Amino acid sequence: MTSLAGKVVAITGGGTGIGAGIASGLARAGCRVTVGGRRIEPLQRLAESIAGDPPIRTCVLDVADADSVDRFFASIEQRDGDVDILVNSAGINILNRTMAEMEPSDWERVLQINATGAYRCMHAVLPSMRRRQDGMIVNISSVAGKRAIALGGVVYCASKFAMTALGTAVSNEVRNEGVRVTNVYPGEVNTPILDNRPVKVTAEHKASILQPEDIAAMVVAICSLPPRAHVPEIVIKPTTQEWV
Repeated sequence: MTSLAGKVVAITGGGTGIGAGIASGLARAGCRVTVGGRRIEPLQRLAESIAGDPPIRTCVLDVADADSVDRFFASIEQRDGDVDILVNSAGINILNRTMAEMEPSDWERVLQINATGAYRCMHAVLPSMRRRQDGMIVNISSVAGKRAIALGGVVYCASKFAMTALGTAVSNEVRNEGVRVTNVYPGEVNTPILDNRPVKVTAEHKASILQPEDIAAMVVAICSLPPRAHVPEIVIKPTTQEWV
């Protein structure tokens, strides 16, 4: 395993949930982590909860806004230099998830964040990675990006399938340029996105499924692999969750 100390990391959607867990894991591995999210309060709480060296840096970021994405990566470059590791973790879902119930505006909003947002962030970091012949991109997708499941809903599944295709196509494009892209497909994870499900999730169920630190441990391990080793995609799910 290679050392991650000093690596420059950008994480989107990192104020809570999986992104926050990965931020914590990479910060503890010695990375220079900048976390972006739409709300400053969760970002500040995250930064205050981790006594890392260097400390986690936070920045307001809306991946659906091209200017916001540009400002986010410009601030990282100005402070720390080129991004070594990008983690695309920003994502949303909606309450009314069937084709019959959702509105066209729901479709556009989810695709803007889950798919186009990931594209914008990859577009921002890839030129320097290709120039340096080195870089790692981790896309936090979902099992809904491999199986069009009713639990995820129409637009969420579509957005995650788009992220899957984006990551795979770019990975193949840059495979001879020292850049690696990994698509991660988590099953059920105890994150705030569960609060937006049509049926309320019980505390017992939340305790029985994956926790953000489980995803973080896997991502840190993938990022620590030597440059010759590439994990194109990986599914991680609760032991009790069905996989068909």
